[in-house]
Amino acid sequence: MLSRQEIRISKHEIRNKFKCSENQSTKTRRRRSPAVFDIGAFGFRSLFRISCPPRRFFDFGFRASFLIAASLPFVICGSLAGQQDFSRVEIKSTHVAGNVYMLEGSGGNIGVSVGSDGILIVDDQFAPLAEKIRAALKKLGEGKLKFVLNTHWHGDHTGGNPEFGREAAIIAHANVRKRLSTTQHTLGRSHDPLPKHGLPVVTFDESLTVHFNDEEIRMVHYPHGHTDGDSVIIFAKSNVVHMGDLFFAGKFPFIDLNSGGDVEGVIRNVEAILAHIPKDARIIPGHGPVSDIDGLKEYLGMLHETTAIIRKGIAAGKTVDQLKKDGLPEKWKSWGDWFISTDKWIEIVHQSLTRGASDKDHEHKR
Repeated sequence: MLSRQEIRISKHEIRNKFKCSENQSTKTRRRRSPAVFDIGAFGFRSLFRISCPPRRFFDFGFRASFLIAASLPFVICGSLAGQQDFSRVEIKSTHVAGNVYMLEGSGGNIGVSVGSDGILIVDDQFAPLAEKIRAALKKLGEGKLKFVLNTHWHGDHTGGNPEFGREAAIIAHANVRKRLSTTQHTLGRSHDPLPKHGLPVVTFDESLTVHFNDEEIRMVHYPHGHTDGDSVIIFAKSNVVHMGDLFFAGKFPFIDLNSGGDVEGVIRNVEAILAHIPKDARIIPGHGPVSDIDGLKEYLGMLHETTAIIRKGIAAGKTVDQLKKDGLPEKWKSWGDWFISTDKWIEIVHQSLTRGASDKDHEHKR
């Protein structure tokens, strides 16, 4: 097991410590294979690959993994966690295809790889659900939990870190560790730092690959979308993508503008992901049921259309109250049937589009 200190590997360190050629130009290096190194000395049995190009990680195969997904919650960022009765939450299992399963609970959807190397999970919901999650994992396989991958910092995806971080190494984008280790403010609430054992011990800037259970499990950072620390997780052989909160299936998304999020950034990121996903890939959203490329295209269509309507209204000099009075097309009505209502979505888009460049730069540098 790792000692509880962060192992952070930058591109500069990779070049020097792992002998990426100093004679290669940056452009040439980006066309080459990523740097590969074995960190077994730190207690891992897997091989990691850290690389510079974040967008070429979608060569899928057929091998399956297990996935845990959570139902559409009314608890985001952990803002209502203290008010929820977790004793009433049940983890429900649904067979998706092959060796892929979905378990519904409370909080963000959790991805799970189960195999001969043990268990790897993507996100971990809330600490009070840890024993229920462990029981669900035990039904899928008897192996030990080895890794926890965080898609971003919000408490409904990382609330279980202090529980699972005692037994597994947590991996996330560098900005996730920064935010989890300091007080954060979102949805009108302050969120205290996590204890040391709940923080990521391995961080990365652009991409990272875990070789585990006979497949490559890739983490790719997409900047300034839902937050400034979003990662998409690709189970390459399984032909499965876990998108974290860059994708809310059939619902208006929460975009955390206070954490470096940006509506136009979400649109760019979803477009980039769609450009690489195979037509038959299964897509795990941060919230909602397992989806596919058609579902993601519908989500992107909603983002484009509703943002364009609000942008046009802003250009015409309309206030946010006037925009809410105008509303959005009827076909998107059901997308606001949860805590991000149609009015709230209009507010988020309006704020994101009208923030000054200095405001965006400030959030992007945090």
